[in-house]
Amino acid sequence: MASPTPKIHPTASVSPEAILADDVEIGPRCTILGPVKLGTGVRLIGDVYIQGPTEVGEGTTVYPYTTLGFPGQDWKFKPGDPTPGVKVGKGCILREHVTVHAATKPDRPTTIGDRCMLMVNTHLGHDCRIGNDVVMVNNSGLAGHAEMGDNVTLSGMVAIHQFVRVGRFVFMAAGVGVSMDVPPFCVVVERQRLEGINRVGLRRAGMPREHITAIDEAFRKVFRPGNLGRPEMVEMLSELGRDCPPVMEMADFVRGTKRGIVPGSGRPPRLIAPLMHRMRRGQGYVPAADDGID
Repeated sequence: MASPTPKIHPTASVSPEAILADDVEIGPRCTILGPVKLGTGVRLIGDVYIQGPTEVGEGTTVYPYTTLGFPGQDWKFKPGDPTPGVKVGKGCILREHVTVHAATKPDRPTTIGDRCMLMVNTHLGHDCRIGNDVVMVNNSGLAGHAEMGDNVTLSGMVAIHQFVRVGRFVFMAAGVGVSMDVPPFCVVVERQRLEGINRVGLRRAGMPREHITAIDEAFRKVFRPGNLGRPEMVEMLSELGRDCPPVMEMADFVRGTKRGIVPGSGRPPRLIAPLMHRMRRGQGYVPAADDGID
């Protein structure tokens, strides 16, 4: 019995450098440039552009107008500069208009883990890495060099600053943005502010109840106040995590931060803090000229 051959639409353009598994499907007007490797069962529905070096893992489906492997949006990186490219894991779904840019550093590609879903118009900048089972909802994006752990969910229009790390099982509500690291198991519901732990996600993942309770205690004592220094946070988390590996994971995450940790709800938001400072000094509220107060 003859082996199956890739199904390539006659309007598609495929580089002779490409390596295609036997059952790959490449739809209308797709363009494959350079050394691109497509694994078993990969399906490019149509109008997909991929530039190598790029590897797409088995069972991944790529929807129209997605682009993978093009140069990052970095003035220092010039067309033709060497790059390890992009690596996409197994069983992923990349919906319409997803963009994943090639790495600018030589040591590792921009990386997507297994079973990730990147919805419409999501973006991974150059040198980003995301883990397994990540969901990025429409119009969310990561700037260059950002990292996300496994089982993270970004709701619509979430923005992650460059070099930021997001820990495992983090949930971020729609429209928020962060420019500091988000510790594992936490929830972000407004800009630059931790609100609680991802209790629903942890339960669904089958985490033991005693660990969830310990994570909640660690959040209340260490992260919610929003005014502890990193050494103090690490010390407290290490003590609380002696019998709880997830809490010890939080301690290790904080120990490794370079951008600082997103503050908890115990610290007043930046827009309110100046007013509170004035009130403490006895100056009270001074209305702005255009706020409608006579």
